[in-house]
Amino acid sequence: MSLRHRAWLQLNGDPPGDGHLSPGNWALAIIIIIAVVASIVSTEPDIEAQYSTLFLRMEWFFGAAFSLEYAARIWTAAEEPGTQSDLRKQLAFIFSPLGLIDLAVLIVTLLPILVPGVGVLRLTRLLRLVMLAKFGHFSSAFRDLALAIHSRRYELYVTIALAGFLLLIGATALYLAEGSVQPEKFGSIPRALWWSIITLTTVGYGDVSPITPVGKIMASIVALAGIGLVAMPTGIMAAAFSEAMQQRREELHKNDHHDS
Repeated sequence: MSLRHRAWLQLNGDPPGDGHLSPGNWALAIIIIIAVVASIVSTEPDIEAQYSTLFLRMEWFFGAAFSLEYAARIWTAAEEPGTQSDLRKQLAFIFSPLGLIDLAVLIVTLLPILVPGVGVLRLTRLLRLVMLAKFGHFSSAFRDLALAIHSRRYELYVTIALAGFLLLIGATALYLAEGSVQPEKFGSIPRALWWSIITLTTVGYGDVSPITPVGKIMASIVALAGIGLVAMPTGIMAAAFSEAMQQRREELHKNDHHDS
């Protein structure tokens, strides 16, 4: 086995064949997590001022690591199965979703070093971590989640339609009840929609609230409806995901029984 093929297995494959991340991808995931944590901590002015040199050195290290990884992925892309030439395979990787995300992560890692004030862009490294999750057992969990959403798509459509209906009804009701009393807050249906959204989602910031008896009654009804509205998609998704997990366990049980 050539060095390039071994490197390709570490970056893209499953060397042991057990469905786990390769050591290379585990190391990359750890680096990404450390880089994201460092980006978050560095936004605290006191910490950044005290350890600015350390953060700068870390960013240079992350930049070197991601540059090396990007170059290695281009180099090893030639090992992808297929009859295309090595150059075509490498170009295919460069313009693939994974390749573009790799390039974006590399740019946002190096750009803040050269252009101050854009360090928050480094949080896009999380996208790279999500892409790594396609390897190993993580991909099975994502597939199960996608199947759960797809199997309950019509129920979710109904929930979304009902949510839109309740939002509009709540905003209209408060516009009629409070529009003349609080025109700056409920003087139009679009203005009242802000209150309707934060109420139906049970967030309730409290920056906008009714003051008339009729408005309070209508607001109470909308607030109670919001409890059920939040519970509906939660229950739908929980049931669907449970079914997907049950199917996955049954498939594993059948495979184990077949192998034995």
